[in-house]
Amino acid sequence: MQPVSLPDRAFVTVSGQDAQDFLQALITTDLDKLTDNEALPGALLTPQGKILFDFVVTRDDQAIRLETGADQGEALLKRLTMYKLRAPITLSLTSPASVEIRFSEANGGFSDTRFAKAGQSVWRVYGSVTETTGTEDYDRLRIASGVAVSGADYALQDAFPHDVLMDKNGGLSFKKGCYVGQEVVSRMQHRGTARRRVVTVTSDSTLPETGTPLTVNGRLIGVLGTAIGGTGLAIVRTDKAGGAIAAGEPILAGDVAVTLALPAWTGLEFPSEADEATA
Repeated sequence: MQPVSLPDRAFVTVSGQDAQDFLQALITTDLDKLTDNEALPGALLTPQGKILFDFVVTRDDQAIRLETGADQGEALLKRLTMYKLRAPITLSLTSPASVEIRFSEANGGFSDTRFAKAGQSVWRVYGSVTETTGTEDYDRLRIASGVAVSGADYALQDAFPHDVLMDKNGGLSFKKGCYVGQEVVSRMQHRGTARRRVVTVTSDSTLPETGTPLTVNGRLIGVLGTAIGGTGLAIVRTDKAGGAIAAGEPILAGDVAVTLALPAWTGLEFPSEADEATA
C-alpha cells in the first residue's frame, strides 16, 4: 500500500524538564513505557472517566507530542494550560500538522502500537507530505484492526476508554497512579463492568452511512461508525449483541443484516444476557 497523508491533524507539544511528570499525572497513557520510536494511544478524561480528548503520544527529543484532530487542538491546549499553573513546562500548538501513514517500517517514524497489537505494521511519520486521493487504505486497516477514532466512530465525552479498547491496546494504565478520571476507569476494570466495546461489522451488502443505529428486534444495541463497502466498525453493548447471537436473532444496521465480531487480538468474547444475569 502507498503512504497516506492524513488531513486535519494537530500537534500539542509539551516541553521542559517536567514535561513527562506533568502529563503522567493527567493522561491515561503510562509515559514510562513510551519508547523513542513508538506511538502510544492516549486520552485526557473528564472527572467522570469519559474521553474528553483522544490522541497518540510520541517523544520529540526531550518533549512529549500529542497528535490529535485539528478540531481538538486549541481546546486541548487550553485544557493543559489550565492544569499548568507554575510547572516549568512550555505548551505549543501546531495546526494543521503534517502526518503521513506508512505501512512498513519508516526511518524517523513511530510504530503505532494500536495496529501492532493486531499484527499490522503502521508507522506515523511527521513532517512528510504525500499526495493522496484519500485515506481509504488506512481506514480499511483501522476497521480490520478494531482501531476506533473520535468523530468517525464515537463522540467525545460519550465514551469510556474501555469502550474503544484502550484497556487492551496500551492506552490505559492501571498501575502508574492517579490521573484525571482514573478512579472511574479503575473501578470499571476491577469490577468488570465495561458493557460497550468496539466490534467489526460485516455484511454481504453495502453498509449504510456512519451513525446508522444497530438494532435487535427494534432495540438499539449500538451505532455504526466508519464503514467502507461491506465492512465497518461500531461500538455496541456486548451483552445485548451476545444475547442476540446466542439466540440466533438478526442484527441490523438500518435494514441491512450484519454480523458482529470482537477483534481477535483483544481476547474478548461476547457474553449472553443469560451470562450477565447469573454473573
